[in-house]
Amino acid sequence: MQQGFIKVASVTPKIRVADPVYNAGVICEELERAYAKGAKIIVFPELCLTGYTCGDLFLQQLLLDKAEEQLIQVAAATGDKDALVMVGLPMVREGKLYNVAAVLQNGEILGFVPKANIPFYAEFYEGRHFSEGNEEPVEFEFHGTTVPFGTNILFECESVKGLTVGCEICEDLWVANPPGTNHALMGATVIANLSASNETVGKDEYRELLVKSSSARLICGYIYSSSGEGESTQDLVFGGHNLIAENGTILAQAKRFQCETVFGDLDIQRILSERRRMGTFGKAPQATYAVIPFTLRMEETKLERCFDSMPFVPAEEEKRQQRCEEILSIQSYGLKKRLEHTGLSCAVLGISGGLDSTLALLVTVKTFDMLGLDRKGITAVTMPCFGTTDRTYENACRLAKTLGVTLIETDIREAVKIHFRDIGQDLDKHDVTYENSQARERTQVLMDLANCLNGLVIGTGDMSELALGWATYNGDHMSMYGVNAGVPKTLVRHLVRYYADSCGVRELSEVLEDVLDTPVSPELLPPVDGKIAQKTEDLVGPYELHDFFLYYMLRCGFPPKKVYRVARLAFRGQYEDEVILKWLKNFYRRFFGQQFKRSCLPDGPKVGSVALSPRGDLRMPSDACAGIWMDELEKL
Repeated sequence: MQQGFIKVASVTPKIRVADPVYNAGVICEELERAYAKGAKIIVFPELCLTGYTCGDLFLQQLLLDKAEEQLIQVAAATGDKDALVMVGLPMVREGKLYNVAAVLQNGEILGFVPKANIPFYAEFYEGRHFSEGNEEPVEFEFHGTTVPFGTNILFECESVKGLTVGCEICEDLWVANPPGTNHALMGATVIANLSASNETVGKDEYRELLVKSSSARLICGYIYSSSGEGESTQDLVFGGHNLIAENGTILAQAKRFQCETVFGDLDIQRILSERRRMGTFGKAPQATYAVIPFTLRMEETKLERCFDSMPFVPAEEEKRQQRCEEILSIQSYGLKKRLEHTGLSCAVLGISGGLDSTLALLVTVKTFDMLGLDRKGITAVTMPCFGTTDRTYENACRLAKTLGVTLIETDIREAVKIHFRDIGQDLDKHDVTYENSQARERTQVLMDLANCLNGLVIGTGDMSELALGWATYNGDHMSMYGVNAGVPKTLVRHLVRYYADSCGVRELSEVLEDVLDTPVSPELLPPVDGKIAQKTEDLVGPYELHDFFLYYMLRCGFPPKKVYRVARLAFRGQYEDEVILKWLKNFYRRFFGQQFKRSCLPDGPKVGSVALSPRGDLRMPSDACAGIWMDELEKL
């Protein structure tokens, strides 16, 4: 449970209808297996001690007595297990029969949660046997002990901050106002659902949608455990469709018709972070709740959860193509509005033959096509200087000509040399002044040229560069509209790749392919043997690492130690641990030290869930201290 991770299990035992003795045995066996794999919350299906399909046998006292007896046996089996366990059974209270979830731990029964919504339609006739559960908890005498009984019970872990578990049963999820809503508003971060949902054609998709949407809407972990093989097939078939979700994402899902146990690693810290972030999450209801404490040992959860090494880039090709088209549309519509608002029909941008300026040019072309403007109104400016190579220069020119935009070449070497004389800079001193003077000269050319042409300077810098402050202040840092400001570097590459694959123009595809194959570089230092001498990722670190760090630090709120842990898992076999740690330290140092550049960014569209605009997502002081973050990294 360290760093908020907790392993949970959704279990479907193969039972016998109306045989609590046998069922208790298989439940205990499955409990042993799930616990042996590290599960700390273990959820069994609805009425699993008897079977959901007992029908009028639920009215037999012997069946009810045996179910209670066997519950005591199952509870005893949890005595040596550091886990919270939920088991379904029928139970009589004050002369009425209830469909109940028993919550067990350390050999004790912590509470009984009855089903709140009893279906009596279509194939369901639970109303023939069961009563709706009471909301406000009451004391219930059960075999010599007093146990709280009611739907409004939460189980709060005293040893794991933020781990609070609520419970609902099957139909409770399908109604307009599920009990889980109030549970979450009262602090539950995990909802367990003991279910017996039969299979009909297409029902699995709807069931999955309900679980995903509930976990998203309630910002919680959701454990759904459903009945399977062993239930009566007189009229229905139960597939054991078990699901574990978190914040709208399915972490694990059972194959139906196999009685499969599934495991998932819920991240309680992330759930809490999301709730803090979302100010409209909601107010606690005016309801009476009982909060039952329990304790789990603090251990490091062996993570089986996958962490995508490229969180900004969908792994599936079809989704990736859809994402690329959507992002290109967002970028283009943002620029379209700015051009319409200013009444301008001219755009000016610098093109280097690199990825970022290529993407910015493609977006600008798409925008002009949407507006019905002549592409000649786009002025692409190539500005060779000391570090320009033939390869990037030729690609920039080919790209502009292939797209049919106006190409202007302005060699800035002499202008920079004059500037060096003015400020006393030695031409052979290749320091930061040498580099930044070139970047600022290029921006001056673009700004003044835009004035001459009555145009708008289009920014090319991407979000990864902004996160690291890898931009020259008042150089490539500045523009009149930054179309790439919301796009991380790892995604820039896929956007250009998508355009190359889908444009349908062979010559354009060829030049885009070569741009994709060119190392990322600002080209501010003289080439060596005609080749790029200055590779960005050698200087600041691999962008795939930095984009990973950015996502989990900013979007998920992970502290450095947790970012490092999941990065090691995501990049196992690709980067050594010490390499990851080296660049993680560099990321935090640069992210905090370079906020002043982000505080005065030009306008640009947000395209994803992470954005750095000082007017939007990131209200961060320029003088924020990175001390506590760096201290944690030094302890790794």
